[in-house]
Amino acid sequence: MQKTEILESLREAYGEELASLGEKNRDIVVLDADLSSSTKTDIFGKKFPERFYNMGIAEQSMVTAAAGLSLAGKTVFASTFAVFLSNTYNVIRQSVCYNEVPVNFVVTHAGISLGEDGPTHQILEDVGIMSGLPNMKVIVPVDSIETRRVIDYLAVKKKNPYYVRLTREKFPVLNEESYEFKEGKSVTFRDGNDITIMAYGIMVSFALKAAEALKSKNIDARVINMSSIKPIDRDAIIKAARDTGKIVTAEEHSIYNGLGSRVSEIVSEEYPVPVKRIGMPDIFGKSGKGMELFDYFHIGISDIEKITENFYREEFK
Repeated sequence: MQKTEILESLREAYGEELASLGEKNRDIVVLDADLSSSTKTDIFGKKFPERFYNMGIAEQSMVTAAAGLSLAGKTVFASTFAVFLSNTYNVIRQSVCYNEVPVNFVVTHAGISLGEDGPTHQILEDVGIMSGLPNMKVIVPVDSIETRRVIDYLAVKKKNPYYVRLTREKFPVLNEESYEFKEGKSVTFRDGNDITIMAYGIMVSFALKAAEALKSKNIDARVINMSSIKPIDRDAIIKAARDTGKIVTAEEHSIYNGLGSRVSEIVSEEYPVPVKRIGMPDIFGKSGKGMELFDYFHIGISDIEKITENFYREEFK
């Protein structure tokens, strides 16, 4: 009997976990830029109003205030939509990353799954933007369980700033409740010896479904969750290159400066093998139903299956 797919919201998991942690850790403070009902930080705000700051539509002020609170010894979580935080790049660079201030930026509503809000809000370049900042660490959870474990991990104050990318849509739950997040480590959800598909976020569940379809075509695909984008699991990438000879990357992000770029850089230096990048080309998104846009832009389940099969059957040139 096929297991029923359970869908859960990552942003709701974030808000609920923050509120739970706030009971145990009085040093946690939360900032939001007038979007707390959407980012779900309002769950924390209603419970601990004295430790919650609505900064209004002033993301740059939110970033500098977050830096100041962190320097004062607080464990800081700052949230808004991904596209709006990226607008504060220079302030994050100068006030946070340059000074190595540990602020946890947890953003929501990233990628084309945002749907009807359209291309002005569907940021597709943020993983690359944030990964390029010295001292910044970048994490893209695969499901609600990993989201909770990432927030647990960050609640113990670190030495670096973090960028955690969430979305609006509900994602399939792939992890067990016992899962523990380990920075810089990947998780192999499906083993295979013919070809490897590496992904993060919603694309991991897509890759698993594509791999199951490929099984009927006698293609044994390994599927790896690369939620820790920076630092990234170099050992797993090199091992996959050695074991399977070809790697496909799949991401709800531009193919430029994302997972595909990171994997290509590593294999070119360590163990050169062909890499096929699945993601958004050099274009903006489009307004439409979130899940339908994946097929529209040819990065959905059937596309991953078809591209992976064709790539596997190609002779190396």
